[in-house]
Amino acid sequence: MSTPSDSLPTKDDTPRLDFLQGVVVLELASSVAAPFATQLLADLGATVIKIEKPGLGDDCRSWGPPFLDGESLWFISVNRNKSSVTLDYSHPTGYKVLAGLIKKADVVLLNQVPRVQEKLKVDYEQLKAINPEIIHASITGFGLQGPRCNMPCYDLIAEGYSGVMDMTGESAGPPQKIGTPAADLLAGEDAAMAILAALFRKSQRKIGCQIDVSLVESMTRFMSPRLVPYLGSGEPMRRSGATDSVIAIYQVFNTLDLPLTLGLGNNNIWARFWGAVGEKEVATMDIYSSNASRREKRSEVVEKISNILKHKRRDEWLQIFADQRVPAGPVYSLAEVAEDADLRKNGFLYQIERNGFHVPQVGIGIRFDGMTEGCDQAPPRLGEDTRAILTEYLAMDAPEIERLKGENII
Repeated sequence: MSTPSDSLPTKDDTPRLDFLQGVVVLELASSVAAPFATQLLADLGATVIKIEKPGLGDDCRSWGPPFLDGESLWFISVNRNKSSVTLDYSHPTGYKVLAGLIKKADVVLLNQVPRVQEKLKVDYEQLKAINPEIIHASITGFGLQGPRCNMPCYDLIAEGYSGVMDMTGESAGPPQKIGTPAADLLAGEDAAMAILAALFRKSQRKIGCQIDVSLVESMTRFMSPRLVPYLGSGEPMRRSGATDSVIAIYQVFNTLDLPLTLGLGNNNIWARFWGAVGEKEVATMDIYSSNASRREKRSEVVEKISNILKHKRRDEWLQIFADQRVPAGPVYSLAEVAEDADLRKNGFLYQIERNGFHVPQVGIGIRFDGMTEGCDQAPPRLGEDTRAILTEYLAMDAPEIERLKGENII
């Protein structure tokens, strides 16, 4: 069966970025947030070793359908450029193996709550005793302290706590979840950023640290442009179907065929817009002289713009607005995103091969001197690198590895 990934450009032989070359990261985590963080670090050149439960692996491996080559495409989206090692470190023998890897590592990233970390002996104090310079990063729902610290949490739960769901959806409808795991991805970015800062300090002072990232706090910080105005004014803000922004005109409009987005963020853009649609005189009216005055008359202005835009097709308007430097764009479906010529040409959307399958990937989206991430490791099969890692990092021989396998430690 053909899929959209079949037509994606193949990743070229771009080498891995080398900013974190030589940094070893152990990932003792599952789901999305922590794996996304370590994928970012891997894209920057770190060696990431993903420690997974024998026979089961990362929970995310089974999240589906859809699947590709028997594996969840969610898992595939956040696990490139890593090695996979199976290890039951709840067993004393497995823990000794883990301790050996901790000694070799610069960073360990976990997503277990404090109670579980302590039970498994992977909390900061116990791992610091093994490697005093270890950078110990945790991504949990509510952080490592406080009355909720041991409560389970997913992205959905964090979105509910943050207020973003209450702000999302139609005014008369129920709260809605954002259409992507935003709390997971934001927390993953926060963890990666914090780890980079800790690595920089470690390079100067030879000390590790404990990093504590909360899904709820990362997601709530995302709400700062909404939360701070409420805190400073007491003015309640409710969901409005994305039609009520601090910018007077900043929403979706229908055209003759397809919707478009339009953002008139300052007086110059406001004037250019009305010139583009052939009504320059509107831009000079005193009643619309500022963003605040336009907000007061938002419904009137929205109706006026709606009546204009419905007479041409979306792409006609987008060309007109591009010519006049008016911020506007389409409302793409995922299928249209996948076909975006610029994203493909820039190497942002690409495929790599694994076991004869075309594995789709979304790039890091950052360029350094014109270069972006290389990809020399497809998302790994469960435990496919166990032997190689134990041999390279712990100098284990084949009989010892076979013994661990026979005892279901690996």
